[in-house]
Amino acid sequence: MSEPKQTAITVVRPEDLSTSTAQTAGSQRWAAFDAATGVSGLWAGSFEVQPGASTGIHHHGEQETVVYVLEGEALVRWGERGEHHATVRAGDFLHVPSWLIHQEVNPSPTLPFRWIVVRSSAMPVVVDLPDSQWPIVHPE
Repeated sequence: MSEPKQTAITVVRPEDLSTSTAQTAGSQRWAAFDAATGVSGLWAGSFEVQPGASTGIHHHGEQETVVYVLEGEALVRWGERGEHHATVRAGDFLHVPSWLIHQEVNPSPTLPFRWIVVRSSAMPVVVDLPDSQWPIVHPE
């Protein structure tokens, strides 16, 4: 059996989160653990979309994503033309398979939504696609 690579607990405080990670228009990501930290083989951080905003259409390549919804509500669209959707709320978990094209929409006119995100590899992958890929949807 090989020796464990990490021999101590690592704590990342809110003020130590990094915005030097892959971003998508319409949102903000903060990385706690990524390839730059060298602490984990995963990417983990937080994600926020402001009231009435939506992210660009994107995917995360080979990375799988698991989300825990901390606050707010989001409409998540996916598919070749954004034809599928689900609404997630505080307390929900969400799984986004690798290569799945998706977009997050904040329907609230007053509250942001906030997520905790964990991805299956440490290197952040965000592939932004043209907005013309899907019909435009505005939060209701």
